Amino acid sequence: QVHLVESGGGLVQAGGSLRLSCAASGDIFSRDYMGWFRQAPGKEREFVASISWFGLSTYYADSVKGRFTISRDNAKNTVDLQMNSLKPEDTAVYYCAYAPMGNPQLQRVAYWGQGTQVTVTS
Repeated sequence: QVHLVESGGGLVQAGGSLRLSCAASGDIFSRDYMGWFRQAPGKEREFVASISWFGLSTYYADSVKGRFTISRDNAKNTVDLQMNSLKPEDTAVYYCAYAPMGNPQLQRVAYWGQGTQVTVTS
């Protein structure tokens, strides 16, 4: 069992920045993948970014490449998402996700966080 808790969401103007953090606890194993999804009102949940255990591999959705940066600290069991140059279309509930090895883009998510709201105003 893995427990994920997100923090850092909020309200920001377009062009601003936010940093999301996800704290993981429980049965965390090496070679896993962690990352973020988001879901806007009336839309399906979509992949945002993921990172491998050692942080050597990162993946991003095309819509956030160059603006978002994912990182992880295995000593603290945290995964962060630095979001810069935010746009109103980035408004969504952001979910932390944990996937076992073999799922670099979180194709099979085993555990989800509860979500944190990010609102970007124009």
